[in-house]
Amino acid sequence: MLNRLLPPPTHPLTTITLPTPTVRHLPNGARLHLLANDAQPVLRLQVVLPAGKYQEPAPGLAQLTARMLSEGTATRTARQVADEVAFYGASLDCEAGPDHATLTLYCLARHVPTLLPLVQEVLAAPTFPEAELLQLKTRTSQSMRVERQKTSFRASEEFNRQLFGEASPYGRPFDEASFASLTADELRAFHAAAYSPAGAEIFLSGDVAAYAATVAEVLGQWQPSAGATAVPPVAPVPDRYPTGLVTVPVEGSIQASVRVGRRWPALAEAQTPELLLLAKVLGGYFGSRLMKNIREDKGYTYGIHASVVAREQATTLVIGTDVNGDRADATRQEIAYELERLQTELLDESELETVKNYTLGKLLGETATVFEQADKYRHLLLHGLRPDYYEHLVRQTQAATAADLQALARTYLSPADMLAVVAGGA
Repeated sequence: MLNRLLPPPTHPLTTITLPTPTVRHLPNGARLHLLANDAQPVLRLQVVLPAGKYQEPAPGLAQLTARMLSEGTATRTARQVADEVAFYGASLDCEAGPDHATLTLYCLARHVPTLLPLVQEVLAAPTFPEAELLQLKTRTSQSMRVERQKTSFRASEEFNRQLFGEASPYGRPFDEASFASLTADELRAFHAAAYSPAGAEIFLSGDVAAYAATVAEVLGQWQPSAGATAVPPVAPVPDRYPTGLVTVPVEGSIQASVRVGRRWPALAEAQTPELLLLAKVLGGYFGSRLMKNIREDKGYTYGIHASVVAREQATTLVIGTDVNGDRADATRQEIAYELERLQTELLDESELETVKNYTLGKLLGETATVFEQADKYRHLLLHGLRPDYYEHLVRQTQAATAADLQALARTYLSPADMLAVVAGGA
């Protein structure tokens, strides 16, 4: 008889295996990556291009260009694009991140042949109409004015500016006057340079078996814009960064946002699994050191986190929280205390086992659907990671010892090597 008072047995995660995609090289230079799963009659098409913030010659240009793609094409107005997407119950978005612009289409698989010509036209023939451009610039500027009143935004902006420098697009703050002066011709020039099929990685996942050939045929006809030039070279991310405290006054704010961190080893480094585990111990889950100290014990905040942020040209460790302004200094002191404790005290086996189980369980939960599996594969590809990265991550996480983490803490978690930014407060 089943005893419902006993929990079910648990088994450690010994390995993780992602499906192997099929890769096709299209005649225009793009690569098509296929991950098939017919459990549901839906699919996702993502076109990823090197057209993110890192490539933009002016602040805001990459995001503005991405969002304008669906605001009018050679044969469709913005309204017609939106109506066609809505008619088929699909969604179509394009956003620019630190390193890439990504166009994403979700739809029922049977509608892909109908929607593909629209996708190709949005990618290859946007017109950047003046009226829609002015509206989008106005909305963006208004949104940024609201954001810049928030201490959390100001702290993150200044943290990146200090860490990467204003010469790097990663560190360059938003400039409203420069953004307002951007013209449709500048967007067209950036689109022509950055939105080339030769640099595109196309990911098709879901119920793709019957439609892969059609996608390859239609998107293989996508051609670069006439007169396209290369994206101008970008200033490299500096090796050095300032440490110590930087304060950002925010008028009228009684809350303070705290950011503490440093440059961090790239994900391709051999010790990445242990480094990610160390960040989890510090502040990567609800039972972390920082949460127990600064939230549970001191009551300074509702939440504090430590995360590893990976960009193509630089990786960082960021500790972030929001507190009452009069608690900002005490919060920084407690963060330094926890950094030092990881350097001087070995984790006990119970805590280490808990963090390992959390890390591996979260990883397993993030591969449950074909779209999540595609995300993991895309992460490998775009960051140039080894094909067995996740298998290596599981093995190294399981094998990590308290002494391993202490050694890494002594190398990378010295308070003297940290940059601290406090925005707002007294």
